[in-house]
Amino acid sequence: MKTLFLAISLGLVATLQAQDPSASDEESEDVSGKWYLKAVIADKGIPGRKLESVTPLTLTALDGGNLEITLAILINGQCKEINIVLEKTDQPGKYLAWEGKLVMYFIRSPVKDHYILYFEGEVHGTQVRMAKLMGRDTENNQEALEDFKKVTKARGLSLEHIIIPKQIETCSPGSD
Repeated sequence: MKTLFLAISLGLVATLQAQDPSASDEESEDVSGKWYLKAVIADKGIPGRKLESVTPLTLTALDGGNLEITLAILINGQCKEINIVLEKTDQPGKYLAWEGKLVMYFIRSPVKDHYILYFEGEVHGTQVRMAKLMGRDTENNQEALEDFKKVTKARGLSLEHIIIPKQIETCSPGSD
């Protein structure tokens, strides 16, 4: 369960880091605020673990260009709160977590207010690759989902493993 929890939380965090919120160019978008997880895909399944639902996540820009993400997820009937700090790198849209063990990339979707988070690295001794589709609202957008499928397929992830989680507004940590 820790591996799934970590993978889900890292993926959510990574999704929001593609743009540097402190960047000053006109094309840069402030990614701070509320985001919704629309779809998830991973290169390997996690036996006995089921992502049931997710709350909106909050992304906060920190000093130095780092980002903090806060969310709660319901897995196997257990609600867990996640707080993660993403460390900015010299490469735009690339962040590190867990002392550099996980590399995350944020890819802007051509669909307005949607991003794809792609991350890879080591989680509890296991190599993982995962992508997540994030959006500013709860509405399912077929065009954004199709773009997500193209991007993830190009990175070698199997489309048969796509999960579309249920959105919930609140989840109390430790509750089930």
